[in-house]
Amino acid sequence: MSEFMVDADTLANARFGTSQLTETVSALKLLLRPVEPWFRPWKDTHVASFEAALAADPLWTALLDSAFSDSWAADFLTVPPLAPDLTIEAELAYLTSLDDDHIRADLSVVRTPLPAIVRETSGLSAAAAELLRWVWRVTVEPDWRRRLRVLQADVVSRTSRLSEQGWSGVLRGLGPDVRWLGDGRIQVNRWDYPPTDVRGRDLMFLAAHTQRVNVSWRLPDRYALTYPVTGIFATTTTPDEPLVQLLGRNRARILAEAAEPVSTTLLVATTGLSLATVSDHLRVLTDAGLLERRRSGRSVLYWQSDTGRRVVRRPASNRPEPR
Repeated sequence: MSEFMVDADTLANARFGTSQLTETVSALKLLLRPVEPWFRPWKDTHVASFEAALAADPLWTALLDSAFSDSWAADFLTVPPLAPDLTIEAELAYLTSLDDDHIRADLSVVRTPLPAIVRETSGLSAAAAELLRWVWRVTVEPDWRRRLRVLQADVVSRTSRLSEQGWSGVLRGLGPDVRWLGDGRIQVNRWDYPPTDVRGRDLMFLAAHTQRVNVSWRLPDRYALTYPVTGIFATTTTPDEPLVQLLGRNRARILAEAAEPVSTTLLVATTGLSLATVSDHLRVLTDAGLLERRRSGRSVLYWQSDTGRRVVRRPASNRPEPR
């Protein structure tokens, strides 16, 4: 299994965030590989144009053929951002600064021999950057506002959980193979790689629409763990009837859906209510102490307070018997 070795300073300075480049590379992987059912509608929308773009550019095809294996991706594609929430152009500045020998060296770690077109063509970093711009522009950017709301809600949720459960509780929810092992060791996946020493270095946790946990680095002192975001697609939550009788159906549903941080816009989409109606219900529920709120970027996120959780999740023994 693969591990991160951390110390108190690493964890004290670790932070959660988002990355447009990470989201783009995650989308690229989804276009290249079989996907879970919840990703299929998105992939079905974009895979034909993606395959057409590759067919029109043999260098793009060769780069992708060499850049990914089952357990590894070429380092130049997965470099963590210098800070969370940068634009994709700011993140691509590192890639475009790399020379051809650097790109070929990263690719050779994944797969050899390299295709002739990769060995003989110059401007590899520019070609790779243009491929990523295409994936961003066509498959991610049109839906970025919704994606960002989901990502930001996840970040707020993880940060809140950290204060309540500590790192052990937070890490346990990042992926099926991620866990705190004790003695300054974090298991990040089950691939058989040597431990990575990140003691005294920067560590970021990046939420993304991805199928599994991935690790990346910008040597010598910046590391990241990318994890699958929760709430990838909104689901319908049906509140219990006693809660409906207490609050009314719409307020009860909004309270139930706020089990994880949600934005006003997301609630409008999931409930079908107007923006004004959702905003009014959120105000009443917040004033009553059933919801908490926090600003995340340009959005305000709402989630159940301790009181709200107790109201929604009453013990079964307290519920009336059916007549």
